[in-house]
Amino acid sequence: MTHKTFDITLSCEDRPGIVAAVTTELAGLGANIAESNQFWDQRTNRFFMRISFTVAEGVGREEITRALEPAIARFDMKTALADRGRRPKIVIMVSKFDHALLHLLYQIRVGWLDAEVVAIVSNHEDSRRTAEAGNIPYHHWKVTKDNKAEQEQKLLALVKETGADLVVLARYMQVLSNELSNRLFGKAINIHHSFLPSFKGAKPYHQAHERGVKLIGATAHYVTPDLDEGPIIEQETERVSHAMSAEDFVAAGRDIESRVLARAVKLHLESRVMLNGHKTVVFAKG
Repeated sequence: MTHKTFDITLSCEDRPGIVAAVTTELAGLGANIAESNQFWDQRTNRFFMRISFTVAEGVGREEITRALEPAIARFDMKTALADRGRRPKIVIMVSKFDHALLHLLYQIRVGWLDAEVVAIVSNHEDSRRTAEAGNIPYHHWKVTKDNKAEQEQKLLALVKETGADLVVLARYMQVLSNELSNRLFGKAINIHHSFLPSFKGAKPYHQAHERGVKLIGATAHYVTPDLDEGPIIEQETERVSHAMSAEDFVAAGRDIESRVLARAVKLHLESRVMLNGHKTVVFAKG
């Protein structure tokens, strides 16, 4: 028998009976639970859960939603249901540095990342040939102080037109406006070089080298109006030493940024990330 796979995420105030209520309804549909994760935030008394399950081919989104309605209403749950048979669509934004973009495209090509890139948007022409090689529509929208609002409206229109589920800022070196950040909240991921201390402005890896930093790293987070301070999805650090050149720092940073961003995108597209105020609950596999 052919089966379909769905992921459901839910959050609500914690109290007894939540898991039983949801799993009982899924059992009534003949669902088989493949993976289940849960977390109780004792400070806020919020309960978070993700269930991946399979159902017979004839059972669809409407039947699942209808079956779960009593439990959702009873516990006042905030839920999201994702059909794993539908390939998520993403828009990638990039400037001149294309390492994170190329890593995402590679991971999609080899099947580790299940996504369809419906567009690449850039304020430079540098990645056009990359897009053309992959038959991906390329939008070169130069951003200035005078046309920023207009270009951001074009991005929103593109997201709507393509049905994109996620916008990925793969080293897109333009600050999004507060309005756009709010419109895309929870649906836009940025990659940020993060050091101890953090260096802002031009050539951050060179600044880190000059200061004798011993750790470099990267942080993938949701975009918010607070620049580089959105809810964190994934991070990684790597030790560096005085024997390394500034160019070595840059090379290490490129690798870390690419890996961290790809993992964050995968976690999001697999419904493994749930927002918990200014933080995230991440149900990583394994």
